[in-house]
Amino acid sequence: MSTQRPEFVKFTGHKSFALRLVLSTLTGRPIHISKIRSSSPTNPGLAPHEVSLLRLVEAVTNGSSMQISYTGTTITYQPGLITGAAAGFGATGDGDVVEHQLPATCTRGVTYFLLPLCLLAPFSKAHMNVRLTGPGVITAATDAGDLSVDSFRTGLLPLFDLFGIPTARIELRVLQRSCAGPRGVGGAGVVELRFASQVRLPKTLHLNRSPGRIKRIRGVAYATGVSASNNARMIHAAREVLNPLVSDIHIAAQYDQAPLTPTKDGGKRRMGIGFGLSLVAESSAVGVLYSADFVAPATGGVVPEDIGKKCAYQLLETISRGGCVTGAAAPVVLSLMAMGSEDVGRLRLGRETIGTEEIIGLARDLKNFGMSSWGLRDVDEDDETDDIVISVKGTGVGNVGRKIA
Repeated sequence: MSTQRPEFVKFTGHKSFALRLVLSTLTGRPIHISKIRSSSPTNPGLAPHEVSLLRLVEAVTNGSSMQISYTGTTITYQPGLITGAAAGFGATGDGDVVEHQLPATCTRGVTYFLLPLCLLAPFSKAHMNVRLTGPGVITAATDAGDLSVDSFRTGLLPLFDLFGIPTARIELRVLQRSCAGPRGVGGAGVVELRFASQVRLPKTLHLNRSPGRIKRIRGVAYATGVSASNNARMIHAAREVLNPLVSDIHIAAQYDQAPLTPTKDGGKRRMGIGFGLSLVAESSAVGVLYSADFVAPATGGVVPEDIGKKCAYQLLETISRGGCVTGAAAPVVLSLMAMGSEDVGRLRLGRETIGTEEIIGLARDLKNFGMSSWGLRDVDEDDETDDIVISVKGTGVGNVGRKIA
């Protein structure tokens, strides 16, 4: 009996490229993306970070295949089985870690690559152990909107606990910090993700209660290759803004030497020089976290006090938008809700968060992959906020590679 192959899900443009790649791999449906920067006269087609992401997905899966046009403006992707760091399927060295190098032309932060890995990891056959190295690893926040590794670790990874994916078995190691290099390209950091929480199906999420009040703020001030006094100056400026809000504030200071990278003439030079601040506010309600990131631009010209104040104001703005999940974490939570057990989950989001192009595009993409439409309703009348509750029905896309009791 012949089996009919699923039809390609067709998209145009480069937006949401990483998330569409993840949804294709999780659902097993091939995708066809055309007109990728086709109107760009200088850099048409896939960007270096997108090509690197394709290679990374190929390394942690078995049976994936992709075809890229000569100009790079069209790609077809056939997903395979998510194997993680299973021996013989991409793992190197001791058969425990998949090592992937990012090119020097990469302009996106390392969390651009960590986010798809963490969405694929719960459905993997083996543990998802990946080490990201190379001259293109940027651990700080970027102008493109990528989170720093600190906000990713403390503000996003804990949300996996809400789906029955134990974060106690998830570890994110920052072996070498780095900021964006000249012109925002490259950083030469080293980051290792060890994701050992594989599940059969994510649990149904009900996070539609009041977000509560802020009870503590934690953060990390980091400086790479510059004076360590920049950390103290950023922390002092941020506390001046946040102390009237809450008294329980602790911001750690992290200093690292800038990594050495080889040059074309055979020498070495320091890369990834800079400083920045990451803040995470924890609410009295379980699972409600708000994060903010700010980093000094690669061109320089900004004092640490400005970075501290801007990051603190950004955190206050994120809190004022309401909801139980920030705009940076909402795509992850909504995607896991759509992949979960066949029950209706609920999530409370701020009205401004739902109205963003990213969330609306995610709803359309999930619909294209066969997921259910979302249900939207206002919160209770006695609630003073302007939040909206999203109802998402899971489709039961579970872990087919590994049976877990």
